[in-house]
Parts: sequence; C-alpha cells; structure tokens
Amino acid sequence: MIFKLFFSKYNENNYLYSMLLMNKEILLKDLNIKDYKETWDYQTNLLQEIVDTKINNRKSNFQVTTKNHFLFVEHPHVYTLGKSGDLSNLLLTEKQLEEKGATFYKINRGGDITYHGPGQIVGYPILDLENFFTDIHKYLRLLEEAIILTLAEYGLKGARSKGETGVWLDVGSPFARKICALGIRSSRWVTMHGFALNVNVNLGYFDHIIPCGIKGKAVTSMEAELNKKIDLEEVKKKILTHFKTLFEVKKFIVL
Repeated sequence: MIFKLFFSKYNENNYLYSMLLMNKEILLKDLNIKDYKETWDYQTNLLQEIVDTKINNRKSNFQVTTKNHFLFVEHPHVYTLGKSGDLSNLLLTEKQLEEKGATFYKINRGGDITYHGPGQIVGYPILDLENFFTDIHKYLRLLEEAIILTLAEYGLKGARSKGETGVWLDVGSPFARKICALGIRSSRWVTMHGFALNVNVNLGYFDHIIPCGIKGKAVTSMEAELNKKIDLEEVKKKILTHFKTLFEVKKFIVL
C-alpha cells in the first residue's frame, strides 16, 4: 500500500510538473514570398532545435520548456510530392517544369502531390504537441477546422471528405472540389509542414498534376468561388484567430 501511494504521488507530481512546463505560446513569423527549399530547411532546423531540447530534458534534471512556431509563407511556383506519393501524378517533364518557371521536390511529409504558388496561404505550424495534446489525428482535424471556420466567414461551406485529408466544397456531390491541402510530418511529437489554402492562386498550375493523387476531382480557390480578389492579410488574421481558440494558444508572439 505504501509503495502504491508513493508511486501514485510520484506520477501525480510528474504530471503536475509536466503541466507547468507546457508552453502554449507560439512564435509567429511571416516569411512573405520565400523559396520552397529554403523554407523546408528552415522548418527542419526549427523542428530539430525542439527535438534536441526534448532529448536534453530527458537526460538532465534541469528542464527547459520547448518552443512552438507558426510560419506563414507564399512560395514561388513549386510542386511537392509526399514520401508515399506517386511520381506519375506529376504530368510535366523536367523541361516543361522549367518552361513553367516551376520547381519540384520529393519531400518528407505525408500525402501525395500538390502545388504551391503566389496567392496561396501556406501555414507551417512547428509545434511540440506535448504542449497541447498528443494526438496526430486530432491535430489534423483541428487544422482542417481552423480553415473551415475561416471559410465560413466568407460564406463558403468547407467540409471534410472521408478518407481525404484537407478541406473541400460540395462534398458528396459530383462538383466536389478541394480548396485546402494538408500534409504533415512529426518527430517526437514535433510537427512540421502544414496546410495550403488557395486564396488568389493561379489554378491553371493544378492542371499539370493529379492533385493529392485523387483523380476526377477539381481544385478551387476563394477567388474563384467568390469571383473577386481576397485580402491575404485579412485571411491570415482569421486563420490565426480560429487556430488560437482551437489549440487554446496563450498568445502569438510576432517575430
């Protein structure tokens, strides 16, 4: 009984201690327009810094809170293929890519192929999920929900499509079309990559891929749906508002 009480108290203290270490502040940085590979490397470095802190914490009596980051960016024309993706879903040759002024990278996120370009809001949360919750499925669903709630503010009814990560319009109809793609990677509960919301993006670039490897479904944008240009900065603010509520973020610290 004494051992059980001690063990219970030990676990309780550890739990309380871990709660005190939880950091719900997020460092926010807008990279504006930035090369994909440079941004990928930057994300990787941020993730590794967090992972290193966690590893050191396990080896030391001195515990350091881990950081969380959120990056906004627009990329020059680029196609990216997830680690389990099919290269045949890229419909351009190397020469054609060059003619289109686009680049191509096979990367370490989940999902298949997608396009990034000007007029698209890309969000990369690099979070230590142990500061929030340890559930990748929940993480993906909350990312989708932040976009769904943002679209609703513009009168667009975003929804999830069963078995297809991301946010769609007119799900279940012959006119279903994707407006936001998601793809992430995690290591020791630290995330990278994220979402890409089509705002004022040139949809013609999606004609050169089978988006996310899903045949027979269209891609759309907020501009195409609303028949007008949308203020990117306004959309970013709305995304952050919903993200903050859903993830119970204490505050964003703008860098």
